[in-house]
Amino acid sequence: MGNVPSAVKHCLSYQQLLREHLWIADSVAGALDPAQESSQLSGLPEYVKIVEVGPRDGLQNEKVIVPTDTKIEFINQLSQTGLPVIEVTSFVSSRWVPQVAAGATEISVFGAASESFSKKNINCSIEESMEKFEEVVKSARHMNIPARGYVSCALGCPYEGSITPQKVTEVSKRLYGMGCYEISLGDTIGVGTPGSMKKMLESVIKEIPPSALAVHCHDTYGQALANILTALQMGINVVDSAVSGLGGCPYAKGASGNVATEDLIYMLNGLGLNTGVNLYKVMEAGNFICKAVSKTTNSKVAQASFNA
Repeated sequence: MGNVPSAVKHCLSYQQLLREHLWIADSVAGALDPAQESSQLSGLPEYVKIVEVGPRDGLQNEKVIVPTDTKIEFINQLSQTGLPVIEVTSFVSSRWVPQVAAGATEISVFGAASESFSKKNINCSIEESMEKFEEVVKSARHMNIPARGYVSCALGCPYEGSITPQKVTEVSKRLYGMGCYEISLGDTIGVGTPGSMKKMLESVIKEIPPSALAVHCHDTYGQALANILTALQMGINVVDSAVSGLGGCPYAKGASGNVATEDLIYMLNGLGLNTGVNLYKVMEAGNFICKAVSKTTNSKVAQASFNA
């Protein structure tokens, strides 16, 4: 900013600007200002459901083991933000399903559009994984627990490179057909662009309605928000994200974290789209967990706000 008087710097603080423009939504989480509502871009959904994956996908890639008490406090803070869905943990064996049924409100199964990644990530081929998922989803259905399906490497694989939209569609259709109510399409290594996102979704949407799809974008090449905007323009209204941009993938070397929930909300609020989520409270939760694991947030919004 150069030699700007301190009084002017104070007036131009990001916190004040955010609050004045209602992008933090202090009074009502996610409430739309009439001016924002009228300027909402055509073709975009009025409401976007954010699936917070920080406690699960975000923390699994951290080098330090997060104490249970810290993780519980992190989840409790996130639960006060208005986030409609928070993924809490993961289990590697289908034998765990009955044990966690008493407390679970939803489960997920993790497939892939890449044979190599499937074998590295869950130690079985795509076909073998589908057979196992059938059992898990069937068990969940008998316990009235909805199941969500994930398709990793939807826009690229660390071992095979490019993945065809047809392969993503094939795996997605299998998961949807077995009873997964929603299919999350993951750019696991963050190599996708709006162009490749559009081509992939055009293929998948031919078999699965947009209302049953979600996108899960990593930000390795800085394309996550652009890719999400492309998905929104194509009728998708569910987006996965992780507070502070936590995450990565143990089996995808070089892949950075998920798109930061703070940055996602900031963009959606700026577009006049309702999320029901309080941005400032999300930033506070992110600040808490970053201090707990001794790392700097990957969220540009949080960096600008807390460092102003």
